[in-house]
Amino acid sequence: VVLGTVGLSQQADQPASAMAAAAVRFLGSLSVEQEAAVRFPFDGEDRFDWHFIPRERKGVALKMMTGSQRAAALDLVRTGLSEEGFTKAESIRQLEQILYEAEGRDIRDPDLYFFMIFGEPTNSGTWGWRYEGHHISQNWTIVDGRVIASSPQFFGTNPANVQNGNRAGTRVLSTEEDLARTLLRSLSPELRAITIISNEAPRDILTSNERQAAMQTNDGVAFDQLTTEQQEVLWSLIEEYAGVQPDPIAAERLENIHSAGIDTVRFAWMGGTEPDTGHYYRIQGATFLIEYDNVQNDANHAHSVWRDFNGDFGRDLLAAHY
Repeated sequence: VVLGTVGLSQQADQPASAMAAAAVRFLGSLSVEQEAAVRFPFDGEDRFDWHFIPRERKGVALKMMTGSQRAAALDLVRTGLSEEGFTKAESIRQLEQILYEAEGRDIRDPDLYFFMIFGEPTNSGTWGWRYEGHHISQNWTIVDGRVIASSPQFFGTNPANVQNGNRAGTRVLSTEEDLARTLLRSLSPELRAITIISNEAPRDILTSNERQAAMQTNDGVAFDQLTTEQQEVLWSLIEEYAGVQPDPIAAERLENIHSAGIDTVRFAWMGGTEPDTGHYYRIQGATFLIEYDNVQNDANHAHSVWRDFNGDFGRDLLAAHY
């Protein structure tokens, strides 16, 4: 089945089947009450109600699980992320312990990460799932044994750079910041003037937790205005965001960017250009948007997101399919 213009290649069958098998094992490990709490209709409103702040959530949290249930739950997460992506998610989860030690609030808890299953996990039907808590929201939609959507994809870190304690120096989203700075520093004065569209950074990512991401103004420096070396840095930065997904899904994302026109992808910066100053950047193409913002807590609290304009929650692809 070709789903619109963004059908996944046959290679992508493996992540979907792995997700289905892991989801079935996870559901089988739960009590009757837990299973009732984790299951939601695929076509309900809950599937679109995502957020990255600490808040009350539906579903079943790691905190409510036995050891074997937790293992099954995290095995499911492993099917949805690459090894790098899983490590990033686990590192973000552990930052909650640092926040708890600093604030003493129960809402800061590495075990308050929730699972929701939408529909019936199979190799042939339509279903989806979410893994979410503070600073993590990962969403997948599967149709006919293929992952047709893996966004919204959100990762955040607080602290972005751990200042003290036995984890001092930890920077979970370091590559996302460092590659962007490398690119900005390499630009000529003329291109830098095009790239920096404001000296003030927004307090957060502009698309927030909107159900459908709006295309941002077409500002910044275009891919085809960069030197070969600069293009390689920008492409490496895009790969960092795509690469948290399993290889076939990441490859499909990158293929879609090329197909839609890599030369028109734009990189824009807002805010300060020195370390430890509030800053924001975005990378936008015809089909996708990456946002990164680090302003809060004296520029030591980062948010990052990947959105697909026609693919978040599989909405347009599902419409084409049906």
